[in-house]
Amino acid sequence: MYAITGASGQLGRLVIETLLKSVPAGQIIAAVRNPAKAQDLAALGVVVREADYDRPETLPAALNGVKKLLLISSTEISGRTTQHRAVIDAARAAGVSLLAYTSMLHADTSPAQLAIEHRQTEEAIAASGLPAVILRNGWYMENHLMALPAVLEHGAFIGAAKEGRFSSATRRDYAEAAARVLKTDDHVGKIYELAADEAFTLADLAATVSKHAARTIVYNDLSEDGYARALEDAGLPAPFATLLADADVAASQGALFDDSHTLSRLIGHPTTPLDTVITTAL
Repeated sequence: MYAITGASGQLGRLVIETLLKSVPAGQIIAAVRNPAKAQDLAALGVVVREADYDRPETLPAALNGVKKLLLISSTEISGRTTQHRAVIDAARAAGVSLLAYTSMLHADTSPAQLAIEHRQTEEAIAASGLPAVILRNGWYMENHLMALPAVLEHGAFIGAAKEGRFSSATRRDYAEAAARVLKTDDHVGKIYELAADEAFTLADLAATVSKHAARTIVYNDLSEDGYARALEDAGLPAPFATLLADADVAASQGALFDDSHTLSRLIGHPTTPLDTVITTAL
């Protein structure tokens, strides 16, 4: 039995979609906070169980019979370590034979604030004694494209990354890697730095959108505070805006760049090219 936490989210659904290509639906557990939001998965034959990170009492039943577990990191802005520890404790009690965790690229050395709770979770997993593998996902390509409608309207990307290079991959690429790790052996004790084959600066991203949109798109580099304020003005909660601006500054220091090609080797083919991502998004 395979279990995926946060299975009703974007990454979790893609992991399940990938697993379904070779694993019977009845062997896949979608562990979700709200089972009502996963009825489409249930209709496919996937086992849907309630698993609320904030209600540890729901976790033992959710993980009953599970052999391989993918712990997808919580999307909360803070307090994620406590949530993750609850799942780790339940996994240990359930006798899970493999715990895979979606961490952050170079979490052990990254200056980004977002990396702090990932480091703490990795430490908790190590202390638990569970057989585990750490999937340090790079930035999601989709993060860059959330503002694409506004970018096309105003003719500019904004950020605070200077000339920092992003090795951003698509959620589907990361999902395929997670599914591969769950389905195959010899991953226990490994840490995978997962990133796209192709890295780019935000100016490169703007130039690529310009090429495919047939209009001029520029990149305007802001100060960290200026970028955070701009994100707040666009409607993001202040704490989240602050974290995203901090991540851009970390990217300017190389925190979101990786050229190891570990992701493409793990999935057995090149990661999705930037040109493909942009044309699809447009």
